[in-house]
Amino acid sequence: MIRYELDAADISAIRFGVSPLSELGLGLRALSQPDGFPLQQPWLERIASVRPLLDLEVLLGLVNDRKWTADFVNPRPSSPLTSLDDELVALGRIPRARFVADLERLHGEVPPVFRGRHDLVVARLQRALATAWDLCFAPHWPRMSAVLRADIAYRGRIAAQSGLGAVLNGLSDAARYDGRHLDVRLWNPDMRRRPVLGDGLTLVPSMFTVRVSTPIDDDLPPTVMYPARGQGAMWSRSTQPEPDAVSDLLGRTRSTLLAALGEPASSTDLALGLGVSTSAVNQHLRVMERAGLLNRARYGRAVLYYRSAAGDALAAGV
Repeated sequence: MIRYELDAADISAIRFGVSPLSELGLGLRALSQPDGFPLQQPWLERIASVRPLLDLEVLLGLVNDRKWTADFVNPRPSSPLTSLDDELVALGRIPRARFVADLERLHGEVPPVFRGRHDLVVARLQRALATAWDLCFAPHWPRMSAVLRADIAYRGRIAAQSGLGAVLNGLSDAARYDGRHLDVRLWNPDMRRRPVLGDGLTLVPSMFTVRVSTPIDDDLPPTVMYPARGQGAMWSRSTQPEPDAVSDLLGRTRSTLLAALGEPASSTDLALGLGVSTSAVNQHLRVMERAGLLNRARYGRAVLYYRSAAGDALAAGV
């Protein structure tokens, strides 16, 4: 357990934030141990087809058996809604000493994948995270971030009505505030004390925290990552369309493309499969992407298309 000790100034300085990189880092736990995240099973099913495209050696090396993640992929948000690009640039400047220390706290040693020339290792890490974001998070981020923002708005209303104490006591069953201390119950029952001392306490809602999480390194700025409200309804789907309705709506070619894009594919692959020109396929794909039925991501020199959540719902009737 960690006890954050807050004085009156610390209480008034509590703030919320959302970090795309932290959400990505926490999401790696669901990739590593999917059974521990039942609410995110629909997300895991949606990204199953792109999993072979991920640098899993790097990504899963950031998680241990206790579902801890390396602190450097759980940065404290610098603003209510930070940019992943900015966070990845900042990660690229991480000193080797901190990089090594974070991994040793996580695993007891530096995994082989992270050994070698520091700049090359960090560059591979940045690429792995950027690819994971593009393929697994970016297509769903508008929906995810809407849940996170709604959680912050809800807790802002609680603070206005009942005070910050009610907010802190409502974060999780694993967090308790007594007016002076915020006790966060973690896997280790031993008490660790961390006076906030003007460093600020940041509250970060997450889709991938079942109870509550804090940095492994107590010297880092106090941060509490807690489960966002409303996750249960996030992946709800509309009723299944009637047979042939999608073909009637989209036309035979586009409905065929929609059915084929349960797994990522390039326009060239699709054109070969359909026996038509690549330019004709590209025209259809651009229309379907603008309509929100497809997502795309660059993988090397290729552009891969695959169904969005809306496309999945329609494809159920193809």
